[in-house]
This record gives sequence, C-alpha cells and structure tokens, in this order.
Amino acid sequence: MQIKSLLDLGWSHFFQSQLDLDLLNTQLPFRVTSVQRNLIECLGFDQNGQLKQLSLSTYFWRNESPEAHPTVGDWLMLALDSESQHSESQHSESQHGFEPQQLLERKTRIQRKAAGREAYIQMIAANIDTLFITTSCNEDFNLNRIERYLAIAAESSIHCVLVLTKKDLCDEPQAYVDQVTASHPLLPVELVDATCHESVLALKQWIGQGQTVALVGSSGVGKSTVTNGLKDSFDQATAPIREGDKKGRHTTTSRSLHYLPSGGLLLDTPGMRELQVVDSETGIQQAFDDISSVAKRCRFADCQHQSEPGCAVMAEVDAGRLDQRRLDNYQKLLAEQLRNNESIAERRQNDRALGRFYKQAQQSAKRFKSNE
Repeated sequence: MQIKSLLDLGWSHFFQSQLDLDLLNTQLPFRVTSVQRNLIECLGFDQNGQLKQLSLSTYFWRNESPEAHPTVGDWLMLALDSESQHSESQHSESQHGFEPQQLLERKTRIQRKAAGREAYIQMIAANIDTLFITTSCNEDFNLNRIERYLAIAAESSIHCVLVLTKKDLCDEPQAYVDQVTASHPLLPVELVDATCHESVLALKQWIGQGQTVALVGSSGVGKSTVTNGLKDSFDQATAPIREGDKKGRHTTTSRSLHYLPSGGLLLDTPGMRELQVVDSETGIQQAFDDISSVAKRCRFADCQHQSEPGCAVMAEVDAGRLDQRRLDNYQKLLAEQLRNNESIAERRQNDRALGRFYKQAQQSAKRFKSNE
C-alpha cells in the first residue's frame, strides 16, 4: 500500500481545524518522521501533489524551549520560499526550499523529565493514537514500569496495548498475562513471538489506516523485531538476548516513524533507562482509578494513605483487595511528578528572570549610546 494522501500520514480534522483556507494556499503540512541532532526529517506532499521527504535544520528552533522543539509525529507547516518555486533542483528543494512556519498543536504526546539533572520536559513522540507497551516474558517484566507507561499515556488519553514478547523462550507465558490482568483487567494484552510472522499479525488489528502506534519499552525486549514483522522487512537491526541475565541488547538508537505496508504508521523508540513522569497527575489518577475511587471515602481529604485513621485505601489493603505494591507505586509516581514539576517550574522562573536581565541590559546599552 502506498502513501496517497495526508490522511495516510495521520492527518485529521484536529489538525485541519487549526488552519484556514488562505494559509493552505501558501503553506504545506509535513509530518516529522525522524529527529537527529542537527536535522529533522519529515514527509508530506509538495505543491505539485508529489510525495516529498525533506530535511530541515534544527537551527530554526534554536530560541525555542525544549518542549517546543519538533519531535517525531509532529505536524509542521512549511512555506515555499521564492527560490524553490522556480528551482529545478530536487536537492535544493529538499534541503533549503521549505521554511518552517508553525508547529501545529499536538493531539497527544508522550513526554518525560529529561534524563539526568536537566530540569526540562523532553518530548518522546507526538500525535500517537495507540501505545504498544512492550515487555518480555523474562526478568525484564516489571509491573511498576508498565504502570508508569500507563500513567504517561493516560495523561494524553492514548489507548494502550500491552505486548508481551519472547513467549517462545518462556515455559509459562500465561503467568505474566495473569499478573497484569489481576491489576488491570481492562488492559488489552497480546502475547507474541516476535520472530514468528503469524504471531506478530495479531498486532495489526490495533493499527488502522492513518492510525499511529508507538512502540515503547526497555532495550532488547523485541521492539525492533516486532517492527520488522509489521513492516515485512528486516531493515531494523536486531540482536539476541544475553545468556547471562536474559536481557536484550540495545539496537534502536533513534526514534523513527515507519509507514506499514498494510496501512498505518509505527513509531519505534530506543529503550530508555530513565522515564520520570512530569506534569502527569491526571494520568496517574486515571491509571490508578481504583485507588482514586476508594480514596474519596477516606475520612480526611488530604489522607496520605499511610497510618491515618479512617483511611479507606489502607482498609482495602488490609482486606487483601488492594495490592500494597500497587499502592506504593501510585504514591511513588505522584511524589515523583510533583518533585519534577517543581524543579521545572523553578527552572522556567530562572529563565524568565535571566531573560528580563538581558533585556534590561540591552535597553541600558541603547540609552548609553544615545547619550554619547
């Protein structure tokens, strides 16, 4: 199946409604398919209706905040400059003929606090319809990490599917399914052998025409192998798991968007060692809606669900109807996102103060020159 229109790339009324007819006469929408250190790759249709892949310099966004930089899945409005309209050189047009004008509002987004000590939000992907939370049936399986992804996705109302890989290397793969459904009975779970084409085909039911699915998970759980199976190709590097600790090897090094032969788009991401939640309180509450509902019955509105009298949540734990692990993870994620929100707010305040200082210094320099 070939890309014939913007609809195949995920264009929808949500993005169309941000534009007016006059704007579409002078600008063209392109979707970001890859972001490198200095270049942004995007795909769309030129003024002649021909599918075009372009490379844009990240220099255009040098003065923007990190969260305003384009990420994979974003839609950009590009304007043709006067030279490119008369240029016969495809190379010139793809590299220099289009100038970014606007980053369209994101319908959904996957974000985290930047790894390390940097206090800013890092965009992982944008405009995702479904998230494939991928983990393997071995030591990589971790319910706390799965719930972390669920909270991040819930913040943007992204539909989630849990993909359990390497079932062929596990004696009792159903045991992993049972662990998930015990805490998340409504979460769809697909048990696959990523090296078996027929097994991977079950995932295609979640990828409709024009729909965008993102694969997330730790390094080596089989994301690239799943990508190859869905693409019917082998252009994504893969590597076997290590025998010592049963962990996979890291093979994907950058995020990229792939158009699938059967229609739909698939975004593969590198494994992330850190995935700290930020600005996601609503998502956390939705991912742990059973705890949030019970908490409304606590005696105190500000109950911390620890040792307070009349705590309905602890009563559920004591009765065996709520897992202590799940409550601990809920509290951990809430505390983490609050801490990260505060650090980012402090950084933004400092940046604004520094900006005001530079502006005042420039104004003082101008007044000094005018008085000479």
